[in-house]
Amino acid sequence: MDPALKILRETFAYPEFRGFQKEVIDHVEGGENALVLMPTGGGKSLCYQIPGLLRPGVTLVVSPLIALMQDQVQTLRKRGIAAACLNSFQPEGEARDIQHALRSHELKFLYLSPERLVQHPFQSTLKALYERRQVGLFAIDECHCIAEWGHDFRPEYRQLSVLADQYPEVPRIAVTATADAHTRQEIGESLKLNGARCFVSSFDRPNLHYCVTERKAVLPQVEHFLQRHAGQCGILYCPTRRMVESLAQRLRTSGWPCLHYHAGLSAEHREQAQNQFLQRSGGIMIATIAFGMGIDKPDIRFVIHLASPRSLEGYYQETGRAGRDGQVSEVLLLYHSEDRSFPHDEGTGTGNTFHHRVLQKKREGVEHFISTQRCRRQGLLDYFGERHEGHCGTCDVCDPAYQRWTGSLERLSTVLFAPSNRQGSRRSRNEK
Repeated sequence: MDPALKILRETFAYPEFRGFQKEVIDHVEGGENALVLMPTGGGKSLCYQIPGLLRPGVTLVVSPLIALMQDQVQTLRKRGIAAACLNSFQPEGEARDIQHALRSHELKFLYLSPERLVQHPFQSTLKALYERRQVGLFAIDECHCIAEWGHDFRPEYRQLSVLADQYPEVPRIAVTATADAHTRQEIGESLKLNGARCFVSSFDRPNLHYCVTERKAVLPQVEHFLQRHAGQCGILYCPTRRMVESLAQRLRTSGWPCLHYHAGLSAEHREQAQNQFLQRSGGIMIATIAFGMGIDKPDIRFVIHLASPRSLEGYYQETGRAGRDGQVSEVLLLYHSEDRSFPHDEGTGTGNTFHHRVLQKKREGVEHFISTQRCRRQGLLDYFGERHEGHCGTCDVCDPAYQRWTGSLERLSTVLFAPSNRQGSRRSRNEK
């Protein structure tokens, strides 16, 4: 039996490879570099985990989030694979033991942040391993974080060019769920993946159904949509921390099982909220875009955006957290004409004129997606350079019934203009 297929079946318990997984694995296992774009839930991690098991030495996986590292390490350990992660919250003794295991060739996978990887003490250890030919593979997960005009910019990722400079004989694989042409180019240049093969999967998620409609009265629209998904799990993305707090309180008062998450909360609160969301069924997370990267929860049935996203890359990544089990899931975007002025307070700006033009182009992509009268799926895929014939039948343009996800226009007009609701509506607008 083919060694990669044997590992897939016996270690990971999957019967067959999907898409171009096997092609990527053979390419990387053979010592070549690769950039891999594959939708959330498409099996990106196998594209470096299986080559890592096939190649001699340790595989170092660069990851932006501690929770994501811990989740993958636990999964690998359950499968009998020697794996660990280094992070800033570990006790000194535990970190020392992990580095000893690394130097003793006892680990097959080590997950760590880009900051930790480029630190001088760790580089000394890594160079010693490299000289003994004990470094098998570098994997850069969530590599879209390298793009300054991306939606999860992490400047530390730019320092990873050291991998090409100092360890030229070790293959590198960079993986992400989404990146347009600009972002792919910046990833390649920053990581020095010159000549690397780029594997791009279809961006289509047929099980996701799309609706884009105007935000008229937040609470009634959201509650009407939630009634469609009573007892199911979902995420509501808000443009500001203040809106997160306000909406979470209002929905809890109405009896909805809500958690909330944003970057202004303590690390303990964020970790507790995330763990509760992952462990319970039917929970609703209300958050800024600070939440979600690396969330491996298959039964998320809906995602709501309560403002226009900053980019279609971000929108695609965030909506892709729904329906990872392949079951039908609904994604709703409630936009408003004032969304341009929202202070998306989890973001990072730059003063560079070229970057400003790129960001403006991305914003125009969002506005076109919202205002278009053609199939939403077709418009989204077109942005990523993929052709689709349209008429998907599962968006509000192709099926007008989707426009009633948040209730009828007559009902919303009654809510907006009823005397008893004027004060509440005015307060809601001021909180956005």
